[in-house]
Amino acid sequence: MSRLRDKQHQGKASPSMAMDYPIQRRATPLRVIFDSEWEFPTKLQGDSGKDAITIANGANMIFDHVSVSWGRDETFSINGDVSNVTISDSIIAQGLETHSCGGLIQTDGGVSIIRSLYIDNKTRNPKVKGVNEFVNNVVYNWGGGGGYIAGDSDGPSYANILNNVFISGPSTSVHPFTRGNANFHTYVSNNYYDPDQDGTLNGWILAESTDNYSPVDFQATKYNYPTVGTLLSPLDALAKVKASAGASKSRDHVDTYLINTELGSLGKIGTTITDPTASPINGPGPISGGTVRLFPLMTFHAPVDTDKDGIPDAYETAHGTNPNVNDSANIASNGYANIENYINSLV
Repeated sequence: MSRLRDKQHQGKASPSMAMDYPIQRRATPLRVIFDSEWEFPTKLQGDSGKDAITIANGANMIFDHVSVSWGRDETFSINGDVSNVTISDSIIAQGLETHSCGGLIQTDGGVSIIRSLYIDNKTRNPKVKGVNEFVNNVVYNWGGGGGYIAGDSDGPSYANILNNVFISGPSTSVHPFTRGNANFHTYVSNNYYDPDQDGTLNGWILAESTDNYSPVDFQATKYNYPTVGTLLSPLDALAKVKASAGASKSRDHVDTYLINTELGSLGKIGTTITDPTASPINGPGPISGGTVRLFPLMTFHAPVDTDKDGIPDAYETAHGTNPNVNDSANIASNGYANIENYINSLV
C-alpha cells in the first residue's frame, strides 16, 4: 500500500513561484482530499514499479503540507515534460524496501523543494537532474544509496542548495551528497550536517568542497530562481519542519512517530522498512479530529454537508451560499471558487 495525506489546504497552480505558506492565487486548483488518509493497496512482494506519487507531464503545480509514504518504487517522483512545480512543507517517507526511494526529480522545467522532510528512504532523497531549488529541507536517516544525489548523469543540471539539514541515522552509511559530476552545476550555501548519531545537535556547516558535495561544478552566485520569502537558518528550518511539515493540521500516528520519535532522537532511532503494517508503524491509523481511514472502510468524521459539494452546511449558511445546492465550483465575488474560499479558511 501507499499512503497520502494532505493538510486542510488546497494547492493551486503557480508560475514557478516558491511561496511561503499560506498562499492564495487565482488559478486552476489541484483537487485534493484534505485532512484525510488514503490507502492504495499494492503488494509488498512482486511488482515493484509502483510510485506513491508520480508526475510525468504538467505545469504550474504546488504540493503543500502533503504526507506521502510507502512507495514500492519511488515515493514522490517528477520526470519528463513537467515545469514550475513546488513541493513545500511536506513529508516524503519510508519508501519500501527493497528499493526504498524518496524519489527522482528530473525535469528541466524547474522543481522547488522547500521546508520538507525526507526520512527513512534508502536512496534518492532526492535524486536530482535538471533545474532544482532545494531550500530549508531536512533529510534524516538516509541509507546506503545516498541522500541528495547530484545528477549522476551526462545531462546538465542547475541547482541552488541552501540552508538544509542532514542528520545521519542508524541506516546511514554514506555522505549526504553523492554521485555528482562536472555536469551538475550548483550553488551551495549553509548546509548543516550532523553525522554522529548521538542524540544531540553537534554538527557543522559543510564547506564548499568536492569531499563534501561530490565532484560537482560549484557556482559563485545563486541561480535566479523564485525562492522563499524568508530563508531560515538550518536549525530554524529543522524546528519549522518538526512543527509543521506534512499533513500537520491533525497529524496521524505515522507522522507523529516519524517526527517525534525518529527525527526527535537526532540520530538514534530510524530504519528503512519493508512492511508498513509491522511494528512500530502498524499501518495507517486514526487522525485526531479528522478521517479514520478513507479506504477500505469509508468511514469518517465530517461536518454535515447536505448537498455533498465538499463545503459544510454551517460554512455555507454563514457565508451566504446554499447548503442545498452543489455550488462548490461556482466563482465567488472575490474571483475564487467557493471550495477554494472554504479550504483556505481552514488554515
